[in-house]
Amino acid sequence: DALDIPVVALEAYGHAAAVLAATRPECGLAWTTLAGIGSVESRHGRHGGATLAPDGTATPEIRGVPLDGSPGLAEIRDTDGGRLDGDPLLDRAMGPMQFIPETWERWGVDANGDGVADPDNIDDAALSAGRYLCERGGDLDSAEGWTRALMAYNLSGEYMTLVRDRAAAYGVGVRP
Repeated sequence: DALDIPVVALEAYGHAAAVLAATRPECGLAWTTLAGIGSVESRHGRHGGATLAPDGTATPEIRGVPLDGSPGLAEIRDTDGGRLDGDPLLDRAMGPMQFIPETWERWGVDANGDGVADPDNIDDAALSAGRYLCERGGDLDSAEGWTRALMAYNLSGEYMTLVRDRAAAYGVGVRP
């Protein structure tokens, strides 16, 4: 409650960080980085009135705006025929960690063991985000690696600063 992070989301961030600590110890991903991203991207799965079920699934599904190249948006033509994001013309970011379909297809994993890699499930999305960050950033214990990872996730200095500030607040146990 003190951090305003739903328990199921906090558990997902911690689980993803623990899995990566065991499988990619050189990465150094902290749960606070995932929480910072989850906060900025979807208020930890609560964007637009969504809630996270006990199994981690966001309902209703969280979908971003069409990525049509308007000011502040990349233009990303459809990469999945609308199969994942529901839009057959343009891509939309999906789920609590806001993956675009093409990125989800490459990095999405089943973290909760239900047999489905689901971008709308916070467990799957957090571990998938962690894998992506580790691959793109390398050593996230270094400022350079962390910056590389976050800029790969979203190419915006303002976004990176917002995630950094929220992650830092979580790291000292306060609500950002």
